[in-house]
Amino acid sequence: MYDFLDNKKIKQYSLYDRESKVSIKDFGKPFNENGSFKEFIESLPDILAGKDLKEVAKIIADAKRSSKKFIIGMGAHVIKVGLSPLIIDLMERGIIDGIAMNGACTIHDTEIAIVGHTSEDVAKEISSGTFGMVKETSDFIIKSVKDNNDIGCGEAIGKALSESSFPFLDKSILYRAYKLKVPVTVHIAIGTDIIHMHPDFDGGVFGFATHRDFLVFSKLVSQLEGGVYLNLGSSVILPEVFLKAVSLVRNLGYSLKEITTINMDFIQHYRPLTNVVKRPTLDGGRGYSFTGHHEIMFPLLCSAIKSYLYA
Repeated sequence: MYDFLDNKKIKQYSLYDRESKVSIKDFGKPFNENGSFKEFIESLPDILAGKDLKEVAKIIADAKRSSKKFIIGMGAHVIKVGLSPLIIDLMERGIIDGIAMNGACTIHDTEIAIVGHTSEDVAKEISSGTFGMVKETSDFIIKSVKDNNDIGCGEAIGKALSESSFPFLDKSILYRAYKLKVPVTVHIAIGTDIIHMHPDFDGGVFGFATHRDFLVFSKLVSQLEGGVYLNLGSSVILPEVFLKAVSLVRNLGYSLKEITTINMDFIQHYRPLTNVVKRPTLDGGRGYSFTGHHEIMFPLLCSAIKSYLYA
């Protein structure tokens, strides 16, 4: 017979004396169907993401009451799952103070403004070489930036949209931000967007414009003390841009210690967790991570912010 451990003399202690991480006081509560949305949010468990969602919504609401900044960095999937009206609503209410985008956001936002639909079937088009070869989108964006070559991409495209008569401008983030004077910056990696394949694309013009946008974004980050930065669905570009902007403004002597950072995505990636949630808050503030589909999680956050802000 193999030798075995004798566990008859283990030391035990009382459950009544033990510290526990979960208590019934933190449990969720059944929601009354006649209740308010704030009551629904408060009914969530005070545990893990339920607790964090309430905390973050209150932090953003408190920041706005104190005239602190709330900035969003976003990937294009946010537009593709239908969240533009929610972002526009927060801008119109004065809750969002700035937006940073990757280049793909301008593609989808512009197509929404022009025809009210976007997002081609890449798998279907790639075999024939027709993927990304749509004319109107590229013509408009390239002309917008070339015609306004002394400003950033976000401002240039917003300005051009404001001078257009496209039928769906009310659903365009870039258009509405321009009209509301909310800065939108576009951070391009040349070769990643469909417009970069087109013969009229000018890397020099777009290089200047996206660098100008980096400096505009850095100006916003320099004002972020006591405020909140949300990375919404960008796994590489915006987390890298945010980290460099944080380093730049700290190098120039701006105070950036008490900040709240949030990553919200359906998969948690290395760069957002490291460059948004962890590194910028090492000297103060706090970072949060939420995992879930944008089309569910972001509307929850938006509604929670408003329920606390207007309570």
